[in-house]
Amino acid sequence: MAVELLTGSTPELVDAMGRLIPQLSRSAAPLDAAACTRLVAQPGVHLFVFRPDEADESGRRPILGMLSLAVFEIPTGVRAWVEDVVVDEAARGHGAGQALVQAALAHARSVGARTVDLTSRPSREAANRLYRRAGFDLRETNVYRVCLDS
Repeated sequence: MAVELLTGSTPELVDAMGRLIPQLSRSAAPLDAAACTRLVAQPGVHLFVFRPDEADESGRRPILGMLSLAVFEIPTGVRAWVEDVVVDEAARGHGAGQALVQAALAHARSVGARTVDLTSRPSREAANRLYRRAGFDLRETNVYRVCLDS
């Protein structure tokens, strides 16, 4: 299993967004080429992708999973937040999610983050098991949201 930190957008990333975003969210549209470029160009936002060890029938090692890690400095220190973790349905159950999370945690540690947070719906049972295995503790907190788009 190979996890890679992307530093630029490619047509392959745009293709992967087209396959993975619908598996992550029913309401979010896949990113086009311009949006992928903006995503990976942001300072403090790190996009990790998962590729299988073996090439497919076309000789490629396609992107089968991704994770976004946002790193930011606030008055209490450097913090990190995991968002948009998704593994292609065909690749689930083979360690891709674990590899993505471990790579993100290692990167957060290397840039001096004090904590790494994430949220996950209780209905995502497999994801919640993954996060607990990776060392995340369930916190007693309220998460609030206000939607700013109309």
